Amino acid sequence: MPELSHRRRLLVLAICCMSLLIVSLDNTVLNVALPAMQREFHAGTSGLQWTIDAYTLVLASLLMLAGSTADRIGRRRVFMAGLVVFTVGSALCSVAPSLEALVAFRTVQAVGGSMLNPVAMSIITNTFTDPRERARAIGAWGAVVGISMAAGPLVGGLLVESVGWRSIFWLNLPVGLAALLLTRRFVPESRARKARRPDPFGQALVIVLFGSLTYAIIEAPNAGGAVVLPFAALALTALVTLVWYEPRRTEPLIDLRFFGSVPFSGATVIAVASFAALGGFLFLSTLYLQNVRGLSALDAGLWMLPMAVPTFLCAPVSGRLVGTRGPRVPLVIAGCAMTVSGLLFALFEAETTNATLFTGYVLFGIGFGFVNAPITNTAVSGMPRAQAGVAAAVASTSRQLGQTLGVAVIGAVLATGVGSSPYRDTFVSAAQPGWWILTACGAAVLILAAVTTGSRARRTAERTAERLESAEVREAAGVSA
Repeated sequence: MPELSHRRRLLVLAICCMSLLIVSLDNTVLNVALPAMQREFHAGTSGLQWTIDAYTLVLASLLMLAGSTADRIGRRRVFMAGLVVFTVGSALCSVAPSLEALVAFRTVQAVGGSMLNPVAMSIITNTFTDPRERARAIGAWGAVVGISMAAGPLVGGLLVESVGWRSIFWLNLPVGLAALLLTRRFVPESRARKARRPDPFGQALVIVLFGSLTYAIIEAPNAGGAVVLPFAALALTALVTLVWYEPRRTEPLIDLRFFGSVPFSGATVIAVASFAALGGFLFLSTLYLQNVRGLSALDAGLWMLPMAVPTFLCAPVSGRLVGTRGPRVPLVIAGCAMTVSGLLFALFEAETTNATLFTGYVLFGIGFGFVNAPITNTAVSGMPRAQAGVAAAVASTSRQLGQTLGVAVIGAVLATGVGSSPYRDTFVSAAQPGWWILTACGAAVLILAAVTTGSRARRTAERTAERLESAEVREAAGVSA
């Protein structure tokens, strides 16, 4: 891809950020609308979980395919296709006649969304080649998540109260159309030097693994072991087969050689843990504020601001820290803040008083604001640019898988604790094990930040990059790696 002017690079970054905005805004807006959907469709906790997890599950399953496909046939082409499918899926969600139809249309949205975030990150990686400039661009990219967290609950609450929950999906239509037109005009096409062949069997294994695992977790409180255990066994079988099969392919869907880099592996696990915490945090908070405290959707959205604003403010600071001091400092800050936030809820029932609830939200917002930039930068830095789409897709997959598991696990724990009792009577005690799980996620971020970002870990990243580069050269010369 030819070198672009500074102004053109900033415009490309803005267009990519628009795609992230509609994808991440969709989740934060939807969380505020969950109680309204629950009332209209008479849905239980598992039904609410599926409205979120149908989307994140399909995203997680298809992101790596989208990243490798974009590297093969053209990133702009796949990005534009994703914008079209996501916008159409949003329109369908707004007219869903039932919960089942809404879940189905959310999967359509997710197919489009899977072509946006990893491809956009790949475009950014190939546009901003200077490491410091790239880190700042990724910091701005991460700030968009903060914007969506700040604007989503407020805008969603206002729309739910004034127009109805269906209107939340209208937000994506003008943004998606504008991003499509701007992409066609300003984003240059780029692709990998050597096209990677499809891996349909590996893709099928990923879908089976993620789908069966999520189903087993969500349905565990309602279905018996005779139903859940076969799906858990299927997930384990798919995982073992995937680990055995992928290294035997010349061009696998998941290049397991990436995980020879300790920083890359650490960033992947940190992404799962931090986004699991985010998914569970938003799920518990939304249901508590509206179903227990009895707040309106708009008031619940306002209560999300103490979490959303720090995320927005800390994300660019995190990007600058990554560019100047590396990923360890922002990750340590993130792990500490998320752990303390979880402990406030798990030990002191922070949701029961306004002061502790506010403090818990602020701490979680700080932690999540600092975690995103180092995850993304560590995932793509040092990897060959030709495989930027695949590396970025692994990082994005880890995020979506984490959010899927967070909602599934926390929702299952909550459903088990509440049982058939009214939410108001049992919610706080039923949610306590969930808060302990979120505390453990924060502690995992802190520990991994300490052990996967040092000089020894960086040397493994350098060796991994050298092996990947050498393999690319040999493959390009027609010699088996």
